Amino acid sequence: MEIFINGKSIATDRPGSLAELLQQQGIPTEGTAVAINNRVIPRSQWGSTPVEDQMKITIISAVCGG
Repeated sequence: MEIFINGKSIATDRPGSLAELLQQQGIPTEGTAVAINNRVIPRSQWGSTPVEDQMKITIISAVCGG
């Protein structure tokens, strides 16, 4: 299965849910927003959102500072 995270191709055997994928990829979830195919996914739905072949996932992390 091939998915795209922030435009980068990722090959994965079994990503499961969006929450599992973030954990597998070592992506911190605090201060993070996720969109799939340009649609923002609420954090409450990450565990129930399946990751499918060819999905385009955009991850945005908040950065402190000014």
